[in-house]
Amino acid sequence: METVFNTAKEKMTKTLSVLKSDFNAIRAGRANAAVLDKIYVDYYGSPMPINQLATITVAEARVLTIQPWDSSVLSLIEKAIQSSDLGINPQNDGRIIRLVFPQPTEERRKQLVKDVSKMGEDAKIAIRQVRRDAIEKLKSMKKNSEITEDDLKYGESEVQKITDEFVKKVDDAVAAKEKEIMEI
Repeated sequence: METVFNTAKEKMTKTLSVLKSDFNAIRAGRANAAVLDKIYVDYYGSPMPINQLATITVAEARVLTIQPWDSSVLSLIEKAIQSSDLGINPQNDGRIIRLVFPQPTEERRKQLVKDVSKMGEDAKIAIRQVRRDAIEKLKSMKKNSEITEDDLKYGESEVQKITDEFVKKVDDAVAAKEKEIMEI
């Protein structure tokens, strides 16, 4: 029965970490290198993430600088950023690329808060699916006479406690991200 609990915790932890990494990729007016994580550059025929081709630093609160290790990649990185859905025009001075993040409008912040809420709700759905799977596993163990009726009831209540704990963590993460977005 412990393996069922551990598996559920492990899957819920993964869901939470995916949610947090998705939150890092949300452009909320501050410069954050994580926004470039999903942008790939076609480098000698194979797609590579920008952070494997260049040094990315936060120069100021709203400015990212990208300095490629190989200067021949500069234009490729610039094109990849322009063709992405980032919505920022890179400034290329021949050595480094600067990305200046504009201050988001009130309307844009409200949209970002909606997006964050949706991501949080999706994470909760995934956590509830893990709960459902764990309870199904416990029921099949009961059916195969591996555990008793009392063990089943105990197991279901433990899985529910784990689920409630992770749903609260998701709610906390969503609230923190929403607060961060609205304070910009």
